[in-house]
Amino acid sequence: MNASTQPTLLIVPGLRDHVEEHWQTHLQRKLSSVRKVVCVPPLEADKLSRAARVAAIQRTVESIDGPIVAVAHSAGVVMLVHWAQVHARKLEGALLAAPPDFDSPLPAGYPTLDALQSNGWLPVPRRALPFPSIVAASTNDPLASFDSVTRMAKDWGSKLVNVGAAGHLNPASGFGPWPMAEALIGQLEMRLR
Repeated sequence: MNASTQPTLLIVPGLRDHVEEHWQTHLQRKLSSVRKVVCVPPLEADKLSRAARVAAIQRTVESIDGPIVAVAHSAGVVMLVHWAQVHARKLEGALLAAPPDFDSPLPAGYPTLDALQSNGWLPVPRRALPFPSIVAASTNDPLASFDSVTRMAKDWGSKLVNVGAAGHLNPASGFGPWPMAEALIGQLEMRLR
């Protein structure tokens, strides 16, 4: 791949934003052409604003020249799917890891269905995405059943990859570095070669 086609990786974190030991943070440190979506100003008072998070994705995308491959995790997947429904910039691809099932009640400590609804997260768009995508799904994710993620992947036109019993693919599930992420990103980048 030559320098002109080397994509920028767009890191789209979940609701907890920066987590030091998260695999996305490790990717950001390891790879050279990476941009992370950052909410500016930080969403301290309105942390659940889907509109503010989608606007942050758009600002970041507008600041990037050349091809982009998005790498979204958890609620970041839902943010990216909402973004894709209203913005025209086409991505070269997206890795969508561990999307939560916002249509079902989440465990204690996570937003309620009412909070998600009032902050614009619901309904989660189910139209096909306008770019190639891979959904990485765990068989024991506490935030979404494998069946619900399978349905999301089908609706979005995404390739589904079963990553086994990997929890929510986060540090609490034992994931700091996640080498499979680089392999899946490599599959998406193959289109640019």
